[in-house]
Amino acid sequence: MLNETSEYTTEDIAYVRHGGEALMLRFLRPQGQGPFPLVVDLHGGAWTNGDLSGCQERDEVLVRAGFATAALDFRHAGDGYPTSLADINFAVRWLKSQSERLRIDAGRVGISGQSSGGHLAMLMAMRPLDLRYGGIELEAGAPSTTANVRCVAMTWPVINPLSRYRHALRLRDGAEPPAWTGNIPERHDLYWKTEDNMAEGNPLLALERGEAVETPPALWVQGRPDEIHDYRDPDSALDLNEPERFAARYRAAGGEIDIAYVDQGERAAASHAPLVAFFQKHLS
Repeated sequence: MLNETSEYTTEDIAYVRHGGEALMLRFLRPQGQGPFPLVVDLHGGAWTNGDLSGCQERDEVLVRAGFATAALDFRHAGDGYPTSLADINFAVRWLKSQSERLRIDAGRVGISGQSSGGHLAMLMAMRPLDLRYGGIELEAGAPSTTANVRCVAMTWPVINPLSRYRHALRLRDGAEPPAWTGNIPERHDLYWKTEDNMAEGNPLLALERGEAVETPPALWVQGRPDEIHDYRDPDSALDLNEPERFAARYRAAGGEIDIAYVDQGERAAASHAPLVAFFQKHLS
């Protein structure tokens, strides 16, 4: 399916198949010859819900700013960790391998994600060469490439699945549990299966374990107040909420990261300007 406006084109593309099921990406590209910088975009949904349509508003802003975008569907929910990362890693490599046909610049690729998608974006950016994530091979004859990205932007990511799991359980067990805690622990259980997996597939704890990871320039956009994503982990040695804790560890590992705080009630619209400015700085 190819749709065209005066500003950009939209194409839905099957980028990988698992058995008889095709996974789709929605590719938006500005009008013109290019090649255009590319932002790969990941939806949220607590690793169990959502699809590529959740990226549409954000991607329309980015494509009007001159970026091609690719919003992904990927395996999640009961398929479990690390299937999402395998699909995302493959998608980045596949898009790079198709750069001439798609009129994108394979050397200027960033990644973005919201909530659990922000977690996946950062984990993929930090571990682009992880053999578990890179196991899906490109078709024979495709150009050799890697899943490395130039930069990563996150909007209110669940950066630490283990601490958020325990945070939701504590609040749900309290006298007046917030509505958001509802089935969040069960959704973590469905995807992650075990706390050990929540700790292993964890960008924040990977830094605190001293893993050798990539640290491309990063942005965290965070609404306030937001007890779902902006809280303090009582198990942390740092007296910081999770955004500042992650930023401190990322900088200590040699990475560059900014946190942009916005009003929680307007966070979606308020995130657009910081995202555009970030990608203009690092991909233009």
